[in-house]
Amino acid sequence: MDRVVFLVDMQTFYASCEKADHPELRNKPVIVAGDPEQRSGIVLAACPLAKDRGVITAEPLGQALIKCPEAVIRRPRMQHYIDMSVRITRILERFTDLVEPYSVDEQFIDVTGSLHFFSSPYELARCIQDTLLDQVRIYARIGIGPNKVLAKMACDHFGKTNNEGIFELTRRNIKQYLWPLPVGELFGVGHRMERNLIGMGIRKIDHLVHYPLGLLRKRWGVNGELLWMTAHGMDTSPVSAGTFRAQKAIGHHMTLPYDYSEITDIRVILLELSEEVAYRARVKKYMGHVVSVGISGSFDRHTGFYRQTTLPFATSFGLDIYRAADRLFMENWDRLPVRSAAITLSALQTRDNCQLDLFGRLEEKEKLSDAVDAIYRKYGKTAIFRGPSLMPSSQLRVRAAKIGGHYK
Repeated sequence: MDRVVFLVDMQTFYASCEKADHPELRNKPVIVAGDPEQRSGIVLAACPLAKDRGVITAEPLGQALIKCPEAVIRRPRMQHYIDMSVRITRILERFTDLVEPYSVDEQFIDVTGSLHFFSSPYELARCIQDTLLDQVRIYARIGIGPNKVLAKMACDHFGKTNNEGIFELTRRNIKQYLWPLPVGELFGVGHRMERNLIGMGIRKIDHLVHYPLGLLRKRWGVNGELLWMTAHGMDTSPVSAGTFRAQKAIGHHMTLPYDYSEITDIRVILLELSEEVAYRARVKKYMGHVVSVGISGSFDRHTGFYRQTTLPFATSFGLDIYRAADRLFMENWDRLPVRSAAITLSALQTRDNCQLDLFGRLEEKEKLSDAVDAIYRKYGKTAIFRGPSLMPSSQLRVRAAKIGGHYK
Protein backbone atom coordinates (compact mmCIF):
# COMPACT_ATOMS: atom_id res chain seq x y z
CA MET A 1 0.00 0.00 0.00
CA ASP A 2 1.32 3.42 -0.97
CA ARG A 3 1.88 6.01 1.69
CA VAL A 4 0.33 9.46 1.43
CA VAL A 5 2.88 12.19 1.98
CA PHE A 6 2.37 15.97 1.95
CA LEU A 7 4.95 18.67 1.38
CA VAL A 8 3.55 21.76 3.12
CA ASP A 9 5.15 24.95 1.80
CA MET A 10 4.45 28.34 3.36
CA GLN A 11 4.00 30.91 0.59
CA THR A 12 6.74 33.61 0.55
CA PHE A 13 7.27 32.75 4.21
CA TYR A 14 9.22 35.76 5.48
CA ALA A 15 6.94 38.24 3.73
CA SER A 16 3.87 36.30 4.89
CA CYS A 17 5.07 36.47 8.50
CA GLU A 18 5.41 40.25 8.20
CA LYS A 19 1.90 40.59 6.75
CA ALA A 20 0.50 38.30 9.44
CA ASP A 21 1.98 40.56 12.12
CA HIS A 22 0.95 43.78 10.37
CA PRO A 23 -2.60 43.51 8.95
CA GLU A 24 -2.31 47.04 7.55
CA LEU A 25 0.13 45.63 4.97
CA ARG A 26 -2.39 43.12 3.63
CA ASN A 27 -2.97 44.87 0.30
CA LYS A 28 0.50 46.34 -0.09
CA PRO A 29 3.56 44.90 -1.86
CA VAL A 30 5.96 43.75 0.86
CA ILE A 31 9.64 42.96 0.42
CA VAL A 32 11.83 41.45 3.12
CA ALA A 33 15.43 42.52 2.56
CA GLY A 34 18.59 43.66 4.27
CA ASP A 35 19.44 47.24 5.14
CA PRO A 36 18.64 49.46 2.09
CA GLU A 37 21.76 51.48 2.90
CA GLN A 38 23.99 48.44 2.43
CA ARG A 39 25.13 47.47 -1.05
CA SER A 40 25.02 43.84 0.02
CA GLY A 41 21.28 44.00 0.69
CA ILE A 42 19.27 41.53 -1.38
CA VAL A 43 15.63 40.52 -1.59
CA LEU A 44 15.03 37.56 0.74
CA ALA A 45 11.29 37.34 0.10
CA ALA A 46 8.64 39.20 -1.85
CA CYS A 47 4.90 38.80 -1.43
CA PRO A 48 2.78 37.93 -4.49
CA LEU A 49 1.84 41.60 -5.00
CA ALA A 50 5.52 42.51 -5.26
CA LYS A 51 6.24 39.54 -7.51
CA ASP A 52 3.44 40.64 -9.83
CA ARG A 53 5.46 43.83 -10.36
CA GLY A 54 8.52 41.84 -11.37
CA VAL A 55 10.38 41.59 -8.06
CA ILE A 56 12.33 38.35 -7.72
CA THR A 57 14.12 36.71 -4.81
CA ALA A 58 17.89 37.26 -4.49
CA GLU A 59 18.02 40.37 -6.67
CA PRO A 60 19.58 43.59 -5.29
CA LEU A 61 17.12 45.62 -3.28
CA GLY A 62 17.83 48.75 -5.33
CA GLN A 63 16.84 46.91 -8.49
CA ALA A 64 13.64 45.65 -6.87
CA LEU A 65 12.66 49.19 -5.84
CA ILE A 66 13.03 50.38 -9.43
CA LYS A 67 10.43 47.78 -10.42
CA CYS A 68 8.20 48.41 -7.40
CA PRO A 69 8.93 51.83 -5.85
CA GLU A 70 5.83 51.66 -3.64
CA ALA A 71 7.01 48.47 -1.92
CA VAL A 72 7.10 48.34 1.88
CA ILE A 73 10.54 47.16 2.97
CA ARG A 74 10.76 45.07 6.13
CA ARG A 75 14.08 44.15 7.70
CA PRO A 76 14.29 40.36 8.28
CA ARG A 77 13.60 39.00 11.77
CA MET A 78 15.16 35.58 11.59
CA GLN A 79 14.44 34.50 15.16
CA HIS A 80 10.77 35.35 14.68
CA TYR A 81 10.62 33.29 11.48
CA ILE A 82 12.25 30.34 13.24
CA ASP A 83 9.74 30.63 16.09
CA MET A 84 6.87 30.76 13.59
CA SER A 85 8.22 27.69 11.80
CA VAL A 86 8.26 25.76 15.08
CA ARG A 87 4.71 26.90 15.77
CA ILE A 88 3.62 25.59 12.36
CA THR A 89 5.30 22.26 13.13
CA ARG A 90 3.25 21.99 16.32
CA ILE A 91 0.04 22.65 14.37
CA LEU A 92 0.90 19.98 11.79
CA GLU A 93 1.57 17.52 14.62
CA ARG A 94 -2.14 17.68 15.46
CA PHE A 95 -2.81 15.90 12.15
CA THR A 96 0.02 13.33 12.32
CA ASP A 97 3.00 12.53 14.51
CA LEU A 98 5.18 12.08 11.41
CA VAL A 99 6.30 15.67 10.74
CA GLU A 100 9.76 16.28 9.27
CA PRO A 101 10.89 19.90 8.84
CA TYR A 102 12.66 20.19 5.48
CA SER A 103 13.52 23.88 5.72
CA VAL A 104 12.30 26.89 7.68
CA ASP A 105 9.26 27.16 5.35
CA GLU A 106 8.71 23.56 4.19
CA GLN A 107 7.68 20.44 6.09
CA PHE A 108 7.05 16.85 5.03
CA ILE A 109 4.21 15.04 6.77
CA ASP A 110 3.10 11.43 6.38
CA VAL A 111 -0.69 11.40 6.74
CA THR A 112 -1.29 7.76 5.80
CA GLY A 113 -2.59 6.95 9.28
CA SER A 114 -4.84 10.02 9.43
CA LEU A 115 -6.79 9.58 6.20
CA HIS A 116 -9.60 7.54 7.77
CA PHE A 117 -10.83 10.80 9.33
CA PHE A 118 -11.20 12.43 5.89
CA SER A 119 -12.86 11.55 2.63
CA SER A 120 -9.69 12.10 0.58
CA PRO A 121 -6.12 13.45 0.76
CA TYR A 122 -7.42 16.60 -0.91
CA GLU A 123 -9.94 17.22 1.89
CA LEU A 124 -7.21 16.79 4.50
CA ALA A 125 -4.95 19.20 2.60
CA ARG A 126 -7.74 21.79 2.52
CA CYS A 127 -8.28 21.34 6.24
CA ILE A 128 -4.56 21.95 6.89
CA GLN A 129 -4.62 25.04 4.67
CA ASP A 130 -7.64 26.45 6.51
CA THR A 131 -6.17 25.69 9.94
CA LEU A 132 -2.87 27.43 9.17
CA LEU A 133 -4.63 30.41 7.64
CA ASP A 134 -6.85 30.73 10.70
CA GLN A 135 -4.18 30.24 13.36
CA VAL A 136 -1.05 31.85 11.90
CA ARG A 137 -2.60 33.82 9.00
CA ILE A 138 -0.22 32.28 6.45
CA TYR A 139 -1.25 30.56 3.22
CA ALA A 140 0.23 27.11 2.54
CA ARG A 141 0.66 25.31 -0.76
CA ILE A 142 0.56 21.52 -0.48
CA GLY A 143 1.99 18.84 -2.73
CA ILE A 144 0.61 15.31 -2.35
CA GLY A 145 2.38 12.12 -3.39
CA PRO A 146 3.09 8.51 -2.43
CA ASN A 147 6.56 9.57 -1.25
CA LYS A 148 8.61 12.65 -0.42
CA VAL A 149 10.06 13.13 -3.91
CA LEU A 150 6.70 13.24 -5.67
CA ALA A 151 5.12 15.36 -2.92
CA LYS A 152 7.95 17.89 -3.29
CA MET A 153 7.67 18.08 -7.08
CA ALA A 154 3.87 18.21 -6.88
CA CYS A 155 4.14 21.30 -4.72
CA ASP A 156 7.00 23.02 -6.55
CA HIS A 157 5.74 22.56 -10.11
CA PHE A 158 1.97 22.47 -9.73
CA GLY A 159 0.74 23.36 -6.23
CA LYS A 160 2.48 26.73 -6.34
CA THR A 161 0.91 27.64 -9.67
CA ASN A 162 -2.71 26.51 -9.48
CA ASN A 163 -5.50 28.48 -7.83
CA GLU A 164 -6.17 25.97 -5.05
CA GLY A 165 -2.55 25.59 -3.96
CA ILE A 166 -2.95 21.80 -3.84
CA PHE A 167 -1.79 19.18 -6.34
CA GLU A 168 -1.32 15.43 -6.24
CA LEU A 169 1.25 13.47 -8.23
CA THR A 170 0.74 9.71 -8.39
CA ARG A 171 2.48 6.89 -10.18
CA ARG A 172 -0.46 6.92 -12.59
CA ASN A 173 -0.32 10.59 -13.61
CA ILE A 174 3.42 11.37 -13.63
CA LYS A 175 3.60 10.45 -17.31
CA GLN A 176 1.04 13.17 -18.05
CA TYR A 177 2.32 15.89 -15.72
CA LEU A 178 5.92 15.25 -14.70
CA TRP A 179 7.64 13.57 -17.61
CA PRO A 180 7.06 16.38 -20.17
CA LEU A 181 8.97 18.88 -17.95
CA PRO A 182 12.57 19.93 -18.75
CA VAL A 183 15.08 17.63 -17.07
CA GLY A 184 16.36 20.57 -15.01
CA GLU A 185 13.03 20.58 -13.16
CA LEU A 186 13.65 17.12 -11.72
CA PHE A 187 14.30 17.14 -7.98
CA GLY A 188 18.03 16.74 -7.37
CA VAL A 189 19.21 18.03 -10.76
CA GLY A 190 21.37 21.15 -10.43
CA HIS A 191 22.66 23.42 -13.18
CA ARG A 192 25.84 21.42 -13.78
CA MET A 193 24.02 18.09 -13.92
CA GLU A 194 21.42 19.64 -16.22
CA ARG A 195 24.16 20.67 -18.67
CA ASN A 196 25.63 17.16 -18.56
CA LEU A 197 22.27 15.53 -19.19
CA ILE A 198 21.42 17.85 -22.07
CA GLY A 199 24.83 17.06 -23.57
CA MET A 200 23.76 13.39 -23.54
CA GLY A 201 20.54 14.25 -25.37
CA ILE A 202 18.43 14.08 -22.19
CA ARG A 203 16.42 17.29 -22.40
CA LYS A 204 13.19 16.22 -20.71
CA ILE A 205 12.40 14.06 -17.73
CA ASP A 206 10.76 11.62 -20.15
CA HIS A 207 14.11 11.16 -21.90
CA LEU A 208 15.74 10.27 -18.57
CA VAL A 209 12.95 7.82 -17.77
CA HIS A 210 13.71 5.86 -20.94
CA TYR A 211 17.50 6.16 -20.79
CA PRO A 212 19.28 2.85 -20.09
CA LEU A 213 19.86 2.56 -16.36
CA GLY A 214 23.12 0.71 -16.90
CA LEU A 215 24.63 3.65 -18.79
CA LEU A 216 23.59 6.07 -16.06
CA ARG A 217 25.15 3.80 -13.43
CA LYS A 218 28.33 3.53 -15.49
CA ARG A 219 28.68 7.31 -15.74
CA TRP A 220 27.54 8.47 -12.30
CA GLY A 221 27.31 5.36 -10.14
CA VAL A 222 24.67 5.47 -7.42
CA ASN A 223 23.87 9.10 -8.27
CA GLY A 224 22.88 8.08 -11.79
CA GLU A 225 20.63 5.36 -10.39
CA LEU A 226 19.08 7.83 -7.95
CA LEU A 227 18.23 10.25 -10.78
CA TRP A 228 16.63 7.41 -12.75
CA MET A 229 14.57 6.36 -9.72
CA THR A 230 13.47 9.95 -9.06
CA ALA A 231 12.33 10.33 -12.67
CA HIS A 232 10.23 7.18 -12.19
CA GLY A 233 8.71 8.61 -9.00
CA MET A 234 10.49 6.09 -6.77
CA ASP A 235 11.60 7.07 -3.25
CA THR A 236 11.73 4.84 -0.18
CA SER A 237 12.96 7.41 2.35
CA PRO A 238 10.55 7.69 5.30
CA VAL A 239 9.13 10.85 6.81
CA SER A 240 10.96 10.89 10.12
CA ALA A 241 9.98 13.10 13.02
CA GLY A 242 13.05 14.85 14.37
CA THR A 243 15.21 13.62 11.49
CA PHE A 244 18.93 13.95 12.26
CA ARG A 245 21.53 14.02 9.52
CA ALA A 246 25.15 13.58 10.49
CA GLN A 247 26.80 16.88 9.77
CA LYS A 248 29.59 16.81 7.18
CA ALA A 249 30.95 20.33 7.61
CA ILE A 250 30.56 23.50 9.64
CA GLY A 251 31.07 26.77 7.82
CA HIS A 252 30.34 30.45 7.94
CA HIS A 253 30.04 32.96 5.10
CA MET A 254 30.13 36.73 5.26
CA THR A 255 29.22 39.29 2.60
CA LEU A 256 31.07 42.48 3.43
CA PRO A 257 29.46 45.95 3.39
CA TYR A 258 32.11 47.26 0.99
CA ASP A 259 35.19 46.03 -0.89
CA TYR A 260 38.11 45.16 1.40
CA SER A 261 41.52 45.79 -0.20
CA GLU A 262 43.92 45.98 2.75
CA ILE A 263 45.39 42.74 4.05
CA THR A 264 45.01 43.87 7.67
CA ASP A 265 41.27 44.41 7.16
CA ILE A 266 40.80 41.08 5.40
CA ARG A 267 42.66 39.24 8.14
CA VAL A 268 40.24 40.64 10.71
CA ILE A 269 37.38 39.03 8.79
CA LEU A 270 39.23 35.72 8.43
CA LEU A 271 39.87 35.69 12.18
CA GLU A 272 36.23 36.44 13.02
CA LEU A 273 35.00 33.75 10.63
CA SER A 274 37.45 31.25 12.12
CA GLU A 275 36.31 31.98 15.66
CA GLU A 276 32.66 31.63 14.65
CA VAL A 277 33.25 28.29 12.92
CA ALA A 278 35.26 27.03 15.90
CA TYR A 279 32.55 28.04 18.37
CA ARG A 280 29.82 26.32 16.37
CA ALA A 281 31.96 23.18 16.13
CA ARG A 282 32.46 23.15 19.90
CA VAL A 283 28.75 23.64 20.54
CA LYS A 284 28.04 20.53 18.45
CA LYS A 285 31.00 18.68 20.03
CA TYR A 286 32.84 18.30 16.72
CA MET A 287 36.46 18.69 15.69
CA GLY A 288 37.68 18.76 12.09
CA HIS A 289 40.81 18.09 10.03
CA VAL A 290 40.12 20.09 6.85
CA VAL A 291 39.97 23.89 6.62
CA SER A 292 38.57 25.50 3.46
CA VAL A 293 38.58 29.14 2.38
CA GLY A 294 36.35 30.71 -0.26
CA ILE A 295 36.89 34.26 -1.48
CA SER A 296 34.83 36.33 -3.93
CA GLY A 297 35.66 39.71 -5.40
CA SER A 298 33.58 42.77 -6.15
CA PHE A 299 30.04 42.24 -7.42
CA ASP A 300 31.00 43.62 -10.84
CA ARG A 301 34.20 41.53 -11.12
CA HIS A 302 34.09 37.74 -11.00
CA THR A 303 37.30 37.06 -9.11
CA GLY A 304 38.22 34.88 -6.19
CA PHE A 305 39.16 31.31 -5.31
CA TYR A 306 38.30 28.27 -3.20
CA ARG A 307 41.08 26.23 -1.57
CA GLN A 308 41.40 23.75 1.28
CA THR A 309 44.13 22.20 3.40
CA THR A 310 44.29 19.18 5.67
CA LEU A 311 45.64 19.63 9.18
CA PRO A 312 47.76 16.90 10.81
CA PHE A 313 45.37 16.97 13.77
CA ALA A 314 41.71 17.63 14.52
CA THR A 315 40.74 20.96 16.03
CA SER A 316 37.88 23.16 17.13
CA PHE A 317 40.15 26.00 18.22
CA GLY A 318 39.76 29.32 16.43
CA LEU A 319 43.44 30.19 16.08
CA ASP A 320 44.23 26.79 14.55
CA ILE A 321 41.57 27.36 11.92
CA TYR A 322 42.65 30.96 11.37
CA ARG A 323 46.32 30.09 10.82
CA ALA A 324 45.38 27.53 8.17
CA ALA A 325 42.90 29.92 6.54
CA ASP A 326 45.37 32.80 6.54
CA ARG A 327 48.04 30.65 4.91
CA LEU A 328 45.60 29.57 2.18
CA PHE A 329 44.54 33.16 1.63
CA MET A 330 48.07 34.53 1.32
CA GLU A 331 49.06 31.76 -1.09
CA ASN A 332 46.11 32.39 -3.43
CA TRP A 333 45.00 36.02 -3.12
CA ASP A 334 45.39 37.98 -6.36
CA ARG A 335 45.51 41.33 -4.52
CA LEU A 336 42.12 42.31 -5.95
CA PRO A 337 39.36 43.65 -3.64
CA VAL A 338 37.41 41.13 -1.55
CA ARG A 339 33.63 41.40 -1.13
CA SER A 340 32.78 38.07 0.54
CA ALA A 341 34.62 35.34 2.41
CA ALA A 342 33.78 31.90 3.77
CA ILE A 343 35.58 29.44 6.02
CA THR A 344 34.58 25.81 6.49
CA LEU A 345 35.77 23.08 8.84
CA SER A 346 35.16 19.56 7.49
CA ALA A 347 36.25 15.93 7.89
CA LEU A 348 34.37 16.16 11.17
CA GLN A 349 34.56 13.71 14.01
CA THR A 350 33.13 13.77 17.49
CA ARG A 351 35.57 15.01 20.09
CA ASP A 352 35.82 11.57 21.69
CA ASN A 353 36.96 9.91 18.44
CA CYS A 354 39.48 12.46 17.16
CA GLN A 355 43.17 12.02 16.62
CA LEU A 356 44.59 14.70 18.86
CA ASP A 357 47.48 17.10 18.38
CA LEU A 358 49.93 15.67 20.89
CA PHE A 359 52.17 18.72 20.77
CA GLY A 360 49.50 21.40 20.55
CA ARG A 361 48.80 22.10 24.23
CA LEU A 362 45.33 20.56 23.85
CA GLU A 363 44.36 20.76 27.51
CA GLU A 364 45.26 24.45 27.66
CA LYS A 365 43.28 25.15 24.48
CA GLU A 366 40.24 23.31 25.80
CA LYS A 367 40.26 25.18 29.09
CA LEU A 368 40.52 28.51 27.28
CA SER A 369 37.76 27.58 24.83
CA ASP A 370 35.46 26.37 27.61
CA ALA A 371 35.92 29.64 29.50
CA VAL A 372 35.22 31.73 26.39
CA ASP A 373 32.15 29.63 25.52
CA ALA A 374 30.76 30.11 29.02
CA ILE A 375 31.09 33.89 28.63
CA TYR A 376 29.43 33.73 25.20
CA ARG A 377 26.47 31.81 26.61
CA LYS A 378 25.97 34.16 29.54
CA TYR A 379 26.79 37.57 28.08
CA GLY A 380 26.81 37.19 24.28
CA LYS A 381 29.55 37.13 21.66
CA THR A 382 30.48 40.77 22.06
CA ALA A 383 31.39 40.36 25.73
CA ILE A 384 34.83 38.98 24.87
CA PHE A 385 36.69 38.99 21.58
CA ARG A 386 40.18 39.23 20.13
CA GLY A 387 41.87 42.61 19.82
CA PRO A 388 41.69 42.89 15.99
CA SER A 389 37.89 43.03 16.27
CA LEU A 390 38.27 46.57 17.63
CA MET A 391 39.37 47.70 14.17
CA PRO A 392 36.89 49.59 11.93
CA SER A 393 36.90 46.71 9.44
CA SER A 394 35.47 44.32 12.05
CA GLN A 395 31.98 42.96 11.48
CA LEU A 396 31.71 41.17 14.83
CA ARG A 397 29.35 43.56 16.59
CA VAL A 398 27.19 44.05 13.49
CA ARG A 399 26.89 40.29 12.92
CA ALA A 400 26.21 39.56 16.59
CA ALA A 401 22.85 41.30 16.18
CA LYS A 402 21.87 38.89 13.40
CA ILE A 403 20.89 35.27 12.77
CA GLY A 404 22.14 33.69 9.58
CA GLY A 405 23.44 37.07 8.48
CA HIS A 406 20.05 38.74 8.98
CA TYR A 407 18.70 40.81 11.85
CA LYS A 408 16.97 38.90 14.63
